[in-house]
Amino acid sequence: MTVCLMDVLLRRGLFVALQLAVSSSVRHPALRAGLIGARRTKKTWPVSFSQDELRKRLTPKQYHITQERGTESAFTGEFTDHKDEGTYTCVVCGAPLFSSNTKFDSGSGWPSFFDLLKEESVTLTDDFSYGMHRVETTCSQCGAHLGHLFDDGPRPTGKRYCINSGSLAFQPKDTAPSASSSTAEGGAASGSVTDGKTEL
Repeated sequence: MTVCLMDVLLRRGLFVALQLAVSSSVRHPALRAGLIGARRTKKTWPVSFSQDELRKRLTPKQYHITQERGTESAFTGEFTDHKDEGTYTCVVCGAPLFSSNTKFDSGSGWPSFFDLLKEESVTLTDDFSYGMHRVETTCSQCGAHLGHLFDDGPRPTGKRYCINSGSLAFQPKDTAPSASSSTAEGGAASGSVTDGKTEL
């Protein structure tokens, strides 16, 4: 009977309501975290900022997404339909993350990329929140929450980095020929793309 009831709840999208009902009746924090999906542990990142500084510098939406692991509503983000050529960077620390050459329309309502600019630019962490398993993506430099990684992307990688617009900034492609060749080689162009701009 319980399995059938759970199946019905999952199909109707009421799992979150059940989850809240169960977690509110559980008083022990560790047990409650086990039921709803434990958050990742604290990690030391190469670049750090005070929370006061981030609250002053970021919009409330950017802060919520990057620091509190929030998610913007589908089809509302600034970069969802963005088609300009350039580099998408972390809104918190400015680290280069994705090339516009790997952006595609997934129909999900969030900016989607099939590959990283550099493999080490994003850290992957298991995320068991909301009663499901996903892979969280965070900036490897500052730990800002970016979004999630799914295995339903296009070739050649088959990956879909589903990223919140609020976690990204954009640097337009430099018109210098050397920048385009180094971007195609894996992104060593971040220095030339940012010439004349203040880095955070």
